[in-house]
Amino acid sequence: MQHFNLHTHSTYSDGKSLMEETVAEAINQGMHTLGFSDHSSVPFESRVSIPMDKNEEYVKSIKELKTKYLGKIDILASMEMEFIPGIVVDFQKTKKDFGLDYLIGSVHLVGKSPDTLWFIDGKSIEPYDEGLKKYFGGDIKKGVRAYFDQENEMIETEKFDIIGHFDKIKMNSRGRYFHEDEKWYRDMVLETLDLIKQHDLIVEINTRGLYKQRYNGFYPSEWLLPRMKEMNVPVVISSDAHQYWELTYYFKEAEEALKAVGYKETWCFKNGTWSPRHFD
Repeated sequence: MQHFNLHTHSTYSDGKSLMEETVAEAINQGMHTLGFSDHSSVPFESRVSIPMDKNEEYVKSIKELKTKYLGKIDILASMEMEFIPGIVVDFQKTKKDFGLDYLIGSVHLVGKSPDTLWFIDGKSIEPYDEGLKKYFGGDIKKGVRAYFDQENEMIETEKFDIIGHFDKIKMNSRGRYFHEDEKWYRDMVLETLDLIKQHDLIVEINTRGLYKQRYNGFYPSEWLLPRMKEMNVPVVISSDAHQYWELTYYFKEAEEALKAVGYKETWCFKNGTWSPRHFD
């Protein structure tokens, strides 16, 4: 099984576990690498992002743990960058300013103004439904198109390493607004996948929907895995952990799904570079 996790949250953003609790659990599970990737700061009030005045403390805490547990586990500093056109941009500046090892790029908020952002994530479906109605007149195709347009703009204009849960727009639809086998939807997903390949991004196989029971599969969906393998798109398994005990939830199932379509490895950041890690 993959013995590392590069998508992990702490109490610096919307995680529920202290960093050191998560490190202790990672060591207990025999993991060789752990990357903290709390949600990047945004210039408006947010309950899920690192506060603007806590960024330096966030990185300092990671570095202290890296030193403390040197020889037991490799601890990396990252952020899950929230891409909002015209509001949160220039990922590389954030990486340079805070000395981060790698970046995850994600979209959770669709729109271009703090007052008109559609929140497509979260445990409650109400913001999804209300935003779809308010900003897109209830037209799911327009809403999904806006989501993937924002994903595509992020891919084409920003430099980062891993794309986070790139089809998460499906989660809070819960099969009520569309089904994944509809041609218009698949066309949009595959368009984004083509861009991912063109820009040499790593796709995370995110297991959080399964263990939080918000979706009955991975992000991205299993129907995409054969296409990704044909395209030689690199992958990494992620639990998107917000609590220390979630570190490797459904890793075994994700690995089995990848093996079933021909994958033999996932990718890890080690000693300043990306390299494949073969399955056991």
